[in-house]
Amino acid sequence: MKYVLMFVETEEFAAQLEAMGELEQQAAYAAVGQWFADHAGQITHHTHLAPVHTATTVRLDQGEPVVTDGPFVEGKEVVSGFAEVEVADLDEALRIARSWPACPVVEIRPVA
Repeated sequence: MKYVLMFVETEEFAAQLEAMGELEQQAAYAAVGQWFADHAGQITHHTHLAPVHTATTVRLDQGEPVVTDGPFVEGKEVVSGFAEVEVADLDEALRIARSWPACPVVEIRPVA
């Protein structure tokens, strides 16, 4: 069964990452790289998204489409990337998500 793990950054996490020294940042990025290597057998696709200020939103519920700069919601938490995994069930997806070494929130959704 396929699931998407959405990695959600918070303002606090972004501030902590920015405040790290170069060696700490390298260690944090290495932990993420190791996580991807450890789960390479289950990950079918993944990507890191550009910063939220680069988002463009198209609203289709107001008659004519309305295009605006920015994300569709204002929030302190933003999706910064995702990984699609092929696993036996939600429990296996949860085990993988619990080992994620970076941003503090991982939302899991089954692929329809």
